[in-house]
Amino acid sequence: MLIKRLAIIGVGLIGGSLARALRRAKACGKVIGCGRNKTHLQKAVDLGVIDEFHLDVARAVKDADVVVLATPLATTESLLMAMQGCLKDDVVITDVGSAKGSVVSAARKALDHHLSRFVPGHPIAGTERNGVEASFAGLFEAHRVILTPLPETTASALNLITKMWETTGAEVVHLKVEQHDEILAATSHLPHMLAYALVDCLAGMQDRDEIFNFAAGGFADFTRIASSHPQMWHDICFSNRKQLLKALDRFDSHLNTIRSAIKNDDSDALLELFARAKEARDKFTDQRGKRNNDSTE
Repeated sequence: MLIKRLAIIGVGLIGGSLARALRRAKACGKVIGCGRNKTHLQKAVDLGVIDEFHLDVARAVKDADVVVLATPLATTESLLMAMQGCLKDDVVITDVGSAKGSVVSAARKALDHHLSRFVPGHPIAGTERNGVEASFAGLFEAHRVILTPLPETTASALNLITKMWETTGAEVVHLKVEQHDEILAATSHLPHMLAYALVDCLAGMQDRDEIFNFAAGGFADFTRIASSHPQMWHDICFSNRKQLLKALDRFDSHLNTIRSAIKNDDSDALLELFARAKEARDKFTDQRGKRNNDSTE
């Protein structure tokens, strides 16, 4: 058994799916949940996702071999502070946050001698749904999990969290904190901002009902992620502010290029941009398909 006692702080889509995946693989023993909503946590027990729960973080992490933080980024420092004095010496702590710089900063303030047992992580998986009811064991299969170990992180802690995620069917890769935040700002955080902005823009138009009535599959595909949890993405914006602003500025410049081409009847420039984008998108989907096929062979 990989983990005898697992504490998951925040039993939602990611935390719940991790528990389900590890249970399916018989890789963990007792699973303790923690959160603020007793009804929500009882639902997790009823669904068999966790064995028991505590509303108090200190009680939840007591005697845990692994602690997983799966809560909004803004809560990271206060939760780590609340664990002080309650963690086993050999506990391993990890998280699932989409911005690593803010998480690492919080860990350096709060973890003291446990910093060497901390492995920052981020599963690149999810859906627009949230809550433990939306969790499922196969969420991480054929998806990547990025780990951003610190210079202080011990090899044993890193190996354990690597094996934990590999057990769920994920591919584990290592990046530097800054590299992770720059890449995710461009590939995840920026697309969410665009989806939220488009839906909010159209919803504010006078003929909004008629507009949405005629919206088809392309609109649904592009804006699916605008159904994601608002609080979570609010926190991500400010936690990865620097890199997100860079990505927004870059996109704004690109959008202005399209605007200028249309305004100035620059057919060649517009067609060239569209062709480049199609080629890049097709290459991305081909590579992704090959990677997914390789992972199931």
